[in-house]
Amino acid sequence: MPRGLKVATIQFEPTMFEKARNIDRLAALCEQAAEGGARLIVTPEMGTTGYCWFDRAEVAPFVEPVPGPTTERFARIARAHDCYIVVGLPEVDDDDIYFNTAVLIGPGGVVGRHRKSHPYISEPKWAAPGDLGHQVFDTPIGRIALLICMDIHFIETARLVALQSADVICHISNWLAERAPAPYWISRAFENGCYLIESNRWGLERTVQFSGGSCVISPDGTIAAVIDGGDGVAFAELDLEAARARKVGGEPVFGQRRPELYAELLTNTFSWNPHDFFRLYGHRPWPPGRRSQMAVVQMLPADDVGDNLERIAALARLAKTRDGADIAVFPELAVTGLKEPWTRAQPLPGPATERLCRLAKELGMHLVVGLAERDGDSLYNSACLIGPEGLVAVYRKTHLTTADRAWAEPGDAWAVADTPHGRIGLLIGHDASFPEAGRVLALRGCDIIACPSAVGGRFSAAHPGSRVAQNYPIPTGADPYHWHHFRVRAGENNAFFAFANVFDPAAGYPGLSGVFGPDSFEFPRREAIAADGEGVATSVIDTSGLDSVYPTNIVRRKDLVSMRLPHGYRELVRHTNASVTVEV
Repeated sequence: MPRGLKVATIQFEPTMFEKARNIDRLAALCEQAAEGGARLIVTPEMGTTGYCWFDRAEVAPFVEPVPGPTTERFARIARAHDCYIVVGLPEVDDDDIYFNTAVLIGPGGVVGRHRKSHPYISEPKWAAPGDLGHQVFDTPIGRIALLICMDIHFIETARLVALQSADVICHISNWLAERAPAPYWISRAFENGCYLIESNRWGLERTVQFSGGSCVISPDGTIAAVIDGGDGVAFAELDLEAARARKVGGEPVFGQRRPELYAELLTNTFSWNPHDFFRLYGHRPWPPGRRSQMAVVQMLPADDVGDNLERIAALARLAKTRDGADIAVFPELAVTGLKEPWTRAQPLPGPATERLCRLAKELGMHLVVGLAERDGDSLYNSACLIGPEGLVAVYRKTHLTTADRAWAEPGDAWAVADTPHGRIGLLIGHDASFPEAGRVLALRGCDIIACPSAVGGRFSAAHPGSRVAQNYPIPTGADPYHWHHFRVRAGENNAFFAFANVFDPAAGYPGLSGVFGPDSFEFPRREAIAADGEGVATSVIDTSGLDSVYPTNIVRRKDLVSMRLPHGYRELVRHTNASVTVEV
């Protein structure tokens, strides 16, 4: 199996009702890619037919079986050039059921296929949800997985194929409603430490503007190649060893997973009216929620507990007096400092938390603060939720970095607390590198995820701007924070995500703290980012239900969470995954 692999993504605008023309044009683009040396070529979702079909009757003349005439057309190209091609088409099976399908075709014909498992708005009119699961196909050029458009909104799909050691995810799409390369695409490559080849269509079809931005994304989230608008081919060279390292930010994340804590990923808490579900039997009903001001505080903790507590108090007062903040989240280890924090570890409760409780009562605020905790002979990297009423909750970091493991024990439980501001779940720094962690908190009905952090490296990237037209108010111009990994964490869980990071560029901590809103496709975004230096960023959050019968607020309704298909997620919670290759 080669270490290096040349690949190509194809961007194409199909025309509805002109299947033969579409196939001819796609075949020509695949020939161009193959003649350019690409061994793996990816084409868009439904690229052979167009996408915006009204119903089964309208698409019926264009469906076909797999294998079939279209797959054989592309198999001839694959045989001639010894390459692999991913093609999107509407499939019909022996029972006359239609599927939105991606087919991997090699020199020997059809290698495998994926039927879109998580349909978007239009497919339920004509297609059934996919029934083939999420597979990885072993080929002479690497381990290849297929996903289709909406599938990638769900953290579970890409994680399932990553656990099967996928080198490359081929994601074919008809993406819309934002600039591309889309942040979701980047985060799925980044959090799974693998390559993602994105083939998206472009153009206008039945009033729908598609985004283009077809690209190749590296395991570190960098864009190796991209097409903005128009038909075209983009090439990239992949180093498959970078994917097989299975690392995120230098950490061996697949060896650090905690599947024993993930059993709730198989639950479906939002399949019923969540107002009813979360008050079932009168057990822990949702707090009413309200409109609040939430702040994240960006700072570099010192190596002195007293100095840190003074700095925390000063910044909390600033957040309160300047911004009217009701909640403030401080960085990981903010009380005890980052350097040898165990030497300043605090008991809980103890003098440090007592001082913070007095501060919270004085200001009428809730505070989330990180510190090293000592409990007898045990040490933990912990976070405290403190309010005017006292110490509300303590969370012990469950996913430890390599550096954490030198001094701390992992926690073994999630922390969720109800407050006047809504239901709050706690994570700490590296925990948020694991998509499973935020998902469990969302399934528990958290409106807010507070995440004190000391996260270094690169987890955000700019966008230079796009020539693809978008409907107002979707931005098309340059954006220094187009992709922010922790904004994606908010959107995928339909929760407010408060990421309070250390700022110390010399040591690799970029800051970029932010309060991120619950809807990735709401523009202008509901968020505030602290870009440079110490300081406070504050944003309005609204956790009220807005309706007494069924919640109309997305943080309570959680659209994406309700559309999950957890019966297919079993592999995420297995305590042993023999199929995963991990370097620790």
